[in-house]
Amino acid sequence: MMRLPSTALILALSAAACTAHAAPAPQQVEISSGKLDLHAQLYKPSGSGPFPVVIALHACGGLGGDGEAVAPRYRDWSERLLKAGYAVLWPDSFGSREVGPQCRPKERKVRARRERVADIAASHKWLAAQGWVAHDRVSLIGWAHGASAVLWAVRPQLALRGMESDYRSAIAFYPECRISSRTGWSARVPTLLLIGARDDIASPTQCRQMVDGAHGRSALARIVVYPGAAHDFDRASLPLHALDGKNPAAPEHGHIGTDADARADAQKRVAEWLAR
Repeated sequence: MMRLPSTALILALSAAACTAHAAPAPQQVEISSGKLDLHAQLYKPSGSGPFPVVIALHACGGLGGDGEAVAPRYRDWSERLLKAGYAVLWPDSFGSREVGPQCRPKERKVRARRERVADIAASHKWLAAQGWVAHDRVSLIGWAHGASAVLWAVRPQLALRGMESDYRSAIAFYPECRISSRTGWSARVPTLLLIGARDDIASPTQCRQMVDGAHGRSALARIVVYPGAAHDFDRASLPLHALDGKNPAAPEHGHIGTDADARADAQKRVAEWLAR
């Protein structure tokens, strides 16, 4: 089994921030999921492995954009993880179903707790059949709508059946916690939430309540709330601005933008959490 020490992993992720060249092109793979052919983009290190893997879940705007299979924000994270020795699998929940962005709740056809959880399970099953995968080191990471799917996927009642190994860990960037905070959320694998204190799209208060409420009946669950940070704080070079509701690939209201300090800290925390 291939496993980088924590210090090496952190240095590898940090080094990616200083690398000027573009991330290598991903490979499209097809995953059978019932009646659905789930398209996914795979970033894989060179060699035969076995490699630890991160199943990554895009936000409500979709995986790609502007003719690209993987949007820049996700390519950035993929490159960081690749340099640390991880493969990254991005199931395309919206493109596979031939639907556009799912940022308008009233128009939403793909739900975090149902279709996207099924996509996560199908991705994990596909990875279990791959010889290059370190099967006991498959983790989850998601953003916004994808992060909400992660929270549903790690609930104890959704424990994997017929799988030799469960997820190693999970990370959720600014998920929607309103429903989970009211329904007794807990996790069966170590789960880290990262959110900004000024996030007016998700709710840091309810995410905090959700995590605090799971204390004593959950696997390790931690939340980091970044003072002054808004939604999408980990995206590179995105000036903080108010949304006007006109872009279907963005939430209808609120503020989004980079917070340099929160972004840097989140990169380190992701490295430490995956290296556990």
